[in-house]
Amino acid sequence: MRDLALWVAGALAIIVAIGHGLSAELRVFNRARIEPNRTRELLRMVWQASTVDWIAIGVLLIAAPGLGSDTARQWIITVAVVVYGYASLGNAVATRGRHVGWCAMVGVVALALMGL
Repeated sequence: MRDLALWVAGALAIIVAIGHGLSAELRVFNRARIEPNRTRELLRMVWQASTVDWIAIGVLLIAAPGLGSDTARQWIITVAVVVYGYASLGNAVATRGRHVGWCAMVGVVALALMGL
């Protein structure tokens, strides 16, 4: 059951990350007018860096049960909980709880903790 929780947490983490990246490209940077253009591209890359990081954490959550190391499992879960916990808190505060993203990220955190 612990392994299943991590697999689902990893899949949800990847889905959240892809949604984060798509929303940036389709809703945020598509409409934003940021000058100079170098600043716009820098902000886009910083935004997408977190997307890539979150996908990597999702992959690690999925891989953790197969690593055969309880220490590695615990560290992967700890990092996922910190990263997704911080992101969910930031999202909830910034949107005043009116965005579904923080709920999905809390789901990742809860499922990852179930995998301890």
